[in-house]
Amino acid sequence: MTRNIISTDKAPGAIGAYSQAVRCGDTVYLSGQIPLLPETMEKVSNDVRAQIEQVFTNLAAVCEAAGGSFADVAKLNVYLTDLADFPLVNEVMAERFEEPYPARAAIGVSQLPKGVVVEVEGIMHLCA
Repeated sequence: MTRNIISTDKAPGAIGAYSQAVRCGDTVYLSGQIPLLPETMEKVSNDVRAQIEQVFTNLAAVCEAAGGSFADVAKLNVYLTDLADFPLVNEVMAERFEEPYPARAAIGVSQLPKGVVVEVEGIMHLCA
């Protein structure tokens, strides 16, 4: 099966040895997005809600570049430096996603790249 690399300038470029997403058949593996502005590669804000919103904005751009949308996302992994911020993730997801929601895990971590508070990765399935 051919692997197709997905890339868009509407989301932050990779800050390491990885691709924004990789498509294999109808499945797209979405790399973790952190709250960087694509234009500057700087953190959007220190505000937690603003960071969560930017992460989902970045993730949406990669989904679109791969030919899909949040409606096609089957699984998300959410990484938070403070699990007390999880209710904000739920609020933002309720604004951006429609039911049925994707499967999801939330994981508390000690730190994330560039001192951000949230990172989200996922798997998208493009149904014909």
